[in-house]
Amino acid sequence: MPATASTDRRLIGTFDYVVIGAGSAGCLVANRLAADPNTRVLVLEAGGKDDWIWFHIPVGYLFAIGNPRADWLFKTEPQAGLGGRALAYPRGKVVGGSSAINAMIYMRGQAADYDGWRQRGLEGWGWDEVLPFFLRHEDHVAPPPGGLHRAGGEWRVEHPRVRWAILDSIRDAAEAAGIARIADFNTGDNEGSSYFQVNQRRGRRLSSFGAFLKPLLDERDRDNLRVETRVHVERILFEDGRARAVEFTHGLGTPAEEKLRVEIGGEVVLSAGAVASPLLLERSGIGAGARLQDLGIETLVDARGVGENLQDHLQIRPVYKVEGVRTLNSDYAKLWRRPLMALQWAALRSGPLTMAPSQLGAFARSAPHYATANLQFHFQPLSLDSWGAGLHPFDAFTASVCNLRPTSRGSVHLRSPDPRDAPSISPNYLDTQEDRQVAIDALKLTRRIVAQAPLARFRPQEYLPGEAACSDEELLEAAATLGTTIFHPVGTARMGADGDPGAVLDGRLRVRGVSGLRVIDASVMPAITSGNTANPTMMIAEKGVAMLKEDARSGGA
Repeated sequence: MPATASTDRRLIGTFDYVVIGAGSAGCLVANRLAADPNTRVLVLEAGGKDDWIWFHIPVGYLFAIGNPRADWLFKTEPQAGLGGRALAYPRGKVVGGSSAINAMIYMRGQAADYDGWRQRGLEGWGWDEVLPFFLRHEDHVAPPPGGLHRAGGEWRVEHPRVRWAILDSIRDAAEAAGIARIADFNTGDNEGSSYFQVNQRRGRRLSSFGAFLKPLLDERDRDNLRVETRVHVERILFEDGRARAVEFTHGLGTPAEEKLRVEIGGEVVLSAGAVASPLLLERSGIGAGARLQDLGIETLVDARGVGENLQDHLQIRPVYKVEGVRTLNSDYAKLWRRPLMALQWAALRSGPLTMAPSQLGAFARSAPHYATANLQFHFQPLSLDSWGAGLHPFDAFTASVCNLRPTSRGSVHLRSPDPRDAPSISPNYLDTQEDRQVAIDALKLTRRIVAQAPLARFRPQEYLPGEAACSDEELLEAAATLGTTIFHPVGTARMGADGDPGAVLDGRLRVRGVSGLRVIDASVMPAITSGNTANPTMMIAEKGVAMLKEDARSGGA
C-alpha cells in the first residue's frame, strides 16, 4: 500500500463505482453503470460545467481551444523532430471532456486496426467483435441497409448542414488524382473521399455529457448517480491490493478548497484520458519503480508501461490561397455577415455556425506498399496560423494531412506528485525514418491533388509551406515547421496479452497487479486507430463497461 489514508479529509460516503473523468469514455461508462437503480455511481470530473454557449454551437471550437475556460492549456516538451518547438496540447476542461471541444467527426477507423489488436493476443477486440459496441449507442440519421449503422442509440450521427463550393472542387481534384469517391468512411475500409459525418443533433454539438449523463441527471427520481465537477483526484488508495478509496480535492487552490474521500464497494474506473489517466496511476503508486522513487512516491506496482507508448496523429497543415470562391475567412471578416450567420443557426440550425473544423475528408496511401490507407486529409474552407488564433485575412483552404499509423512513440509522466503541476508530455513526433518519409510523401500527394484541373479556376497559390520547398530535405523541414497535434493522444496505459512486459492492463482493461481498478479510455489502445479517435474511445467504453458488469456478476473483478 503506497500510503495510509489522509486524516484531514471528509468522507462523503461509499459508492459501488467511482468513475474518474466525465469525458468521452467516462460519461458512457457512468450511464451504463447507473442504469441499475440499485447501483450507486459517483463521477469525479476536474473540469467545470458546460454552461457556455460555445460548448453547444459547433463552430465554438474556434473559441474554446486555447481558452482557459475550456482547455487545460497543456504544452508538450520541445520536440526535436519539430525543430525544437513545444506545441499546445488541447484537452477539454469541462464535462464531456474533449468531446465538448473536438472536431465532432464520426470515425471508427479501419477493420485492420482492430484485427491487429486481436493478433497481439487480445481476444475479443477484432473488428467483427467490436462493431456491435459501436452500434450499441449509435443513432444514425439515415442508417443505410447492411447492418453497419443503426438508429435509436444515444450518440447521434448526422450529415453536415453546410456546403462549400471550394470543397466540392477539392473532392473533384482528389478524384482526378486517383482518390475515389466513397459514400461512408465507417464500413471498415475508409480509403477514398467523402464528407464527414458529425456528432451533432439538429445543428448543435453533441458531447458525451449531453448524450449520456445529462439525460440521467435530469430525471427527477434519479438518486443513484452523482457528478462532482472541479475536483482534482490525488490518488487511489488500496487495501490488500484492492482499490478501496479515492482521495480528491474540491476547488483546488481556491479559498473554498476542501479535501474529500470516497470509499468504494465495487470498482474504480479510470477514464481521465490518455494524458491524465497515467498521471493518476503514478500518483497512486502504479508505474515504473525508479521513476516513482525519484518523485518520492512509494511503489505499489512496478509497471514500466505506465505513461509510455504515447501515440498521436501529427497533422501537417498546408494552406492555399484561392480566388473567386467563398471561404470562412472572408465570410467571418465581413462584420455584417456575422449576425446573418447567427440568425441562420438560431432559426434553421444550418450554415457556417454548424461547421465542424473539417467537412471533407480523404484517406489515401502515401506509397503503394501500404496495405491500407495510411494518410488522412481534413480539408477545411478556412485557414489560420494555429487553433485559437484568428482566421487569415484572405480566402484560403487548408489541406491538413496526417500519418494515420505513426511508428514514433512518446510518453506522458508526472513532473511532481502535486496534481496542480502540468504533466511532461513528449510525443516524439517524426522520431523514426518511416514517419519522416511519410511526412515528405504526404506533402507531395497534397500538391498533386491541388494541381488537378478541377481547382485551376480558383488559382490556388501555396501560402504554407510555399512553393520554394522542393527537395525532400526542404519538405521535411516544412513538415517540422507546420506539424502540430490533431488532438488524438492514445496508448499510455495500454492493454496487452499475458506475458507482454509493457502492458499495463489485461484484455479486460483491468490494471495488472491490483484488483478493483480498470482503465477505460483512449489510453488503453495498444496501437492508434486509422482516423479520429473519439468514437473508438466510446466503443472502448461500451465494451469495457460490459466486461466490467460481466465480471461483477461472475466474481471476476
